[in-house]
Amino acid sequence: MEIKFSKYEGAGNDFILLDNRDKKYSTLKKKNRAHLCDRHFGVGADGLIMLSKNKEGMLVMNYYNADGGLGSMCGNGSRCFVLFARRLNLVDKKMSFLAYDGIHHATVLQEKNNSGIFRISMSDVAEIKKVNNDWYLNTGSPHYVTFRKKPGSLDVFKEGKKIRNSSKYRKVGTNVNFAEVVNTQINMRTYERGVEDETLACGTGITATALAAHVAGLIPNKQNKVRVKAVGGVLKVDFKQNGMAYSDIFLTGPARFVFEGIAKI
Repeated sequence: MEIKFSKYEGAGNDFILLDNRDKKYSTLKKKNRAHLCDRHFGVGADGLIMLSKNKEGMLVMNYYNADGGLGSMCGNGSRCFVLFARRLNLVDKKMSFLAYDGIHHATVLQEKNNSGIFRISMSDVAEIKKVNNDWYLNTGSPHYVTFRKKPGSLDVFKEGKKIRNSSKYRKVGTNVNFAEVVNTQINMRTYERGVEDETLACGTGITATALAAHVAGLIPNKQNKVRVKAVGGVLKVDFKQNGMAYSDIFLTGPARFVFEGIAKI
């Protein structure tokens, strides 16, 4: 089979995008998707995203992890998905789409030369659990957040893998975020399940870390906009708080078209 693909990245988190409106790629197996994401034998990516439409005509984003398995919500991938849809002339500068965790709304804030800045609504968070001195919450994907000094010096692969595969999280898996608040900015790194390694950024992880820092009192209680610096770039999270619950959550950051081509499997 010949597969026409496009490659995108959002803050260094890279994805393969497929136009699956004709359902041609629905027959791809897990091993096929994993092969495409393989950085040595395939195109190479942190994940694969298929664009399709449901019976009501709404765009649908199906996200698969680098291991080929079905993933959950992907914040950085969603911005790439919106830019992909824009390049296909399917949407205006304000649009909605259906993802793993429900309907999301997107706004194009800037757009130039096949890249742009996009603001995406994220799922409400009803509960943030404290786990010893750390935090656990679901922002469309499950996230464990731990605040450490100088996360840039940590062995994220080793420590993230240990938490992700601990008895409590081994079965379902969790993403693991290591963060530090410096002058109200959060610096962070993420170990992603499905990729089973560190990625340069994680949108749902950035969102989770911003909320965890807020509920933990590490940023001013009245501050509802947070700047987060991942390895791959800077993103912004804004929200409304009601106790331990958060709503009207938005993630803002970049997305860029990289290249396109034909792959054979």
